[in-house]
Amino acid sequence: MPEPDTSSSRVATVLAQAVSALGGQQRDGQVQMATEVAEAMEDGRHLLVQAGTGTGKSLGYLVPAMLHDKRVVVATATLALQHQLVERDLPRLVEAVKDVPGLDTSYAVLKGRSNYACLHRIRAGVPDDQGTLVDVPMGSMAEKVLELRAWAEEESEQKGSGERDNAPRHTDREWRQVSVSHRECLGAAKCPFGAECFAELAREKAQRSHLIVTNHSLLAIDAIEEVPMIPDYDTVVIDEAHELTARVTQAATDELAAADIERAARRSSRWTADADGDPAGDLEDAAQQLAEAFEATPPGRIDQVSQQLSDALVLVRDAARACLSAYPRESGGGGGEGDAGRTQARGMVQEVFVNAERMAAGSQADVLWLGEARDRFPARLHVAPLQVWGPMRDKLLTDKTVVFTSATLMLGGEFGAVATSLGLKPTERIGHQVATTDADDALPWKGIDVGSPFDYGQQSILYVARHLPQPGRDGLGQAQLDEICELVDSLDGRTLGLFSSRRAAETAAEAVRARLPHLTTLAQGDAQLPELAKQFVEDPHTCLFGTLSLWQGLDVPGDTCQLVIIDRIPFPRPDDPLMSARQKAADQAGGNGFMQVAATHAALLMAQGAGRLIRTTTDRGIVAVLDPRLETARYGRFLKASLPPMWSTTDPALVRQALSRLGQAKSA
Repeated sequence: MPEPDTSSSRVATVLAQAVSALGGQQRDGQVQMATEVAEAMEDGRHLLVQAGTGTGKSLGYLVPAMLHDKRVVVATATLALQHQLVERDLPRLVEAVKDVPGLDTSYAVLKGRSNYACLHRIRAGVPDDQGTLVDVPMGSMAEKVLELRAWAEEESEQKGSGERDNAPRHTDREWRQVSVSHRECLGAAKCPFGAECFAELAREKAQRSHLIVTNHSLLAIDAIEEVPMIPDYDTVVIDEAHELTARVTQAATDELAAADIERAARRSSRWTADADGDPAGDLEDAAQQLAEAFEATPPGRIDQVSQQLSDALVLVRDAARACLSAYPRESGGGGGEGDAGRTQARGMVQEVFVNAERMAAGSQADVLWLGEARDRFPARLHVAPLQVWGPMRDKLLTDKTVVFTSATLMLGGEFGAVATSLGLKPTERIGHQVATTDADDALPWKGIDVGSPFDYGQQSILYVARHLPQPGRDGLGQAQLDEICELVDSLDGRTLGLFSSRRAAETAAEAVRARLPHLTTLAQGDAQLPELAKQFVEDPHTCLFGTLSLWQGLDVPGDTCQLVIIDRIPFPRPDDPLMSARQKAADQAGGNGFMQVAATHAALLMAQGAGRLIRTTTDRGIVAVLDPRLETARYGRFLKASLPPMWSTTDPALVRQALSRLGQAKSA
């Protein structure tokens, strides 16, 4: 009897066709994932899928997304994955399934406005501090800005995307000379180049597409901040979901500096000169009051706002409101240069007003802290949400079907910690022994682990240097440096060092260079990360030491990386204002703030760091953790259960022998 044409069976059939056309091998985990994703989309049920490296999770959600009868959004955390989806996975998939009847394979990429070149800014010029549009870039940036302008014009002629990722190499400051934020944008109706606008063309293409690829930040602005950025959709697949709460927090974080307010005031003076009084001057005076309040406020988290700081924030808020009111009504017409200067200047004041109003409100749902002034960077006041699971639950999970996927969703061997941080309740999990999924406001969800094609027990060793002293506040001690050099020497290179601070990475690099001069030792900051990664891959006798961006963003399969060193458990810094506030709030709510915040943060990072080692079925190697607390502390069991299931040891002699054998095997 033939199998019924269910959604699941069709997904399996199309997936098999795609894998065959792409010359790949069918993986049980990938088939299970695709089937579960299709069922979740059809039933309108949330799903968490842990899919280990090598599972092929992109196809595992792209195939059911294409087969779904409504628009699907795919949101990624990193530009690298977004680029992989759009430049490699989707074009190959579309070609592989082109003969499947009734399949809508249209897709588009959508990013924030500042990620696209702005033709008006390029052709009309950049406003100076008085709001006058100037056409000549300043100083040493001139040559690069002219190159970016020429590239944008060529993109326009050739119907290109105008995306920053495709532009010639540049700095953030240089890119700002050819782009605008959403507050600075004139809008398609008023801009003389609206018909050619890269950002508007991207939105129009998204409106016509079945699948939209975007990023976590834009998704957060659209769904949680409720600023319409993405065409209406039914389901969202969130890849790299372990990073979502951090990205949502980042998108909802605002800051204020006296220099920003002064610049907004100077830019406004031209447009408010005919108003009663001197609204731009009043705003500049308020900036000075805020600067004085900053000087009287110690850097760090602000639990109790001083009267001086409170008064200064209210003064800035009111002055910004008055300045906005003083702007004259826009003149009619096509929106020439004057309108651009006005829009961009007013946008700056609007941002000052919104941020000052939020900070002055003193909401218990926000965390406020003052950053320390350093070198040329002035002190800045920051405000961020105390938690994001509530808004995510109310504004995303209640309205849409969401599929979360990552190689790291099970912490301590369970989905509970990550699910809670995303806005789902452990008691709502389908199959939970005390499930409350029948409640009116319940959000049923399912969690599955589709495994990994890697045999971690055979391919890798977890070594915990239990004999070392606990890490201190002063960075790496002599015992840790000796251990690092001996491990590296045993393997003769091929080492990725993941450190808790830039200073620790540089100290370790200096020690290895001094003791093992025959090896090439690179430290983050010696060059741009792509250049460092290239050199690391090309020379097996190389070590690369760095911090957070290496923990999560480096993919080096093969013999290049056979030893990953983690200097210490990556707990948040005790003086981290947001993390410490969240930990305190969890304690006050009757929970365990350390486990819910600090240990969960550390577990995610450690799992990501350990994941740098095994990237293919033939990789072999060792993860060496130099922090004995992983073995001796009570929370160590939770952290180890969050790592891939490697064979574990605390024997340094055994590990050195294993490394020597690996090194000799590659030299033979």
